[in-house]
Amino acid sequence: MTNSNDFKVGVTIEVDNAIYTILEFQHVKPGKGAAIVKTKLKNLRTGSIIEKTFNAGEKVALARIEKKNMQFLYEMSGTYYFMNMTTYEQVELAKEVLGDDAKFLKENVEVIMMFFGEEVLGIQLPDKIQMKVVRTESAVKGNTTSSAMKDAELETGLVIKVPLFINQDEEILVSTKDGKYVSRA
Repeated sequence: MTNSNDFKVGVTIEVDNAIYTILEFQHVKPGKGAAIVKTKLKNLRTGSIIEKTFNAGEKVALARIEKKNMQFLYEMSGTYYFMNMTTYEQVELAKEVLGDDAKFLKENVEVIMMFFGEEVLGIQLPDKIQMKVVRTESAVKGNTTSSAMKDAELETGLVIKVPLFINQDEEILVSTKDGKYVSRA
């Protein structure tokens, strides 16, 4: 249990049989009445974000989230296979559980998998992932504006915008936060 006065960003709590991580919180003392704590919470099962108000000093259950280093092995028929880096135990996840994170997964990428008991809540990707450009158009001669971009298809099927100087078969770094080109690898 924790006290709503002790909330911190990133703490995971259990409220109404749902598991949330605290994204933002603010202590508010209105002119009359008791102080309250306004929070913005992310549901770790559904990914939805809600705003919830707690009374100051209200007891809230902490959710014990276990994080394990895992390595992505392969995908087959919409099922993604991961291996625990210490026990070599394998875990299977459906594409629906991974959501948009699936488009960044390639063989041997190391991720952090979050567990609540035996339930898998999702994965944390590295900030940047190195990927190979498998298809892109050639740059048009004379088109040299510094901000000019073109489409590039990456080895996982993800299509992103890259600068004109990037060619097919090059290795690039892609941000997993927003899916944008970072730099050449």
